[in-house]
Amino acid sequence: MSDRESTNGSAGRRLSVFKTYKLYVGGKFPRSESGRVYEVTDSKDRWLANAPQSSRKDARDAVVAARKAFGGWSGATAYNRGQVLYRVAEMLEGRREQFVREVADAEGLSKSKAAAVVDAAVDRWVWYAGWTDKIGQVVGGANPVAGPFFNLSTPEPTGVVAVLAPQESSFLGLVSVVAPVIATGNTAVVVASASSPLPALSLGEVLATSDLPGGVVNILSGVTAELAAPLAAHQDVNAIDLTGADVALAKELEAAAADNLKRVLRPHILGQGTDDEARGATDPQAVDAEDWSSDPGTRRLTAFLETKTVWHPTGALGASGSSY
Repeated sequence: MSDRESTNGSAGRRLSVFKTYKLYVGGKFPRSESGRVYEVTDSKDRWLANAPQSSRKDARDAVVAARKAFGGWSGATAYNRGQVLYRVAEMLEGRREQFVREVADAEGLSKSKAAAVVDAAVDRWVWYAGWTDKIGQVVGGANPVAGPFFNLSTPEPTGVVAVLAPQESSFLGLVSVVAPVIATGNTAVVVASASSPLPALSLGEVLATSDLPGGVVNILSGVTAELAAPLAAHQDVNAIDLTGADVALAKELEAAAADNLKRVLRPHILGQGTDDEARGATDPQAVDAEDWSSDPGTRRLTAFLETKTVWHPTGALGASGSSY
């Protein structure tokens, strides 16, 4: 048997090379420090992969990485942040087929429907890329005041934001909650969907090969409640998005977040109209009911912004005291 025949003959018997999914923290891909993994299955309960099961230590490490990255990212120009977000969309477009397959498996969709979801997610990145240098003009501006002063209000990022990604919408929903957080200069610690974390973990690979600085987005997989509790109580987390929490967990996390006056974005609740009504919900199993395919608007862009107002004297001209 020739070498060529031997090679061709073994090609049909080669073992499949399964993908190893890892966390994305500080621009690197660590395994969980606990060494734990859990099985991820598709809608028909077929095994897809083993995902790392993050621990509280992983959550704390992610917060450290996000805080370290905050100064550089928030200090970048809004135009530059827009360029980076657009680059992420470019990289996603190049790996479209991979994400179509992962989304189809995660959400039990046909290939055509999964492709539509992935295309919408890429478009969502482009949408928020365009908003980075415009949101300041929408929510900021000059204020009319009595007296010889300039009074200017400008938006500034809140800081480190913990994001509980949607449980059902593993990719479009994920992008819809992460992109606006970083578009406005915040950094994020993201807890992926517990049952469908693979698209989120693959997104980490895209972010690592784009121009996004390490630590701006950190992605964890595992049990949502186990990771959310230390993030809600963490003194160096400035805000938390509760989208991926059920009603009972959301109430617990909101109480924990009050300890250092975190900003809290409440989830939309099944059968209720607004996120503010989540506080009155009684069903502990109610889950996020947001329509991720609809126009996102600016609600999430403004959720984690602070307004800084500066007074500056205009000065006076001449003895008459007229100002300019």
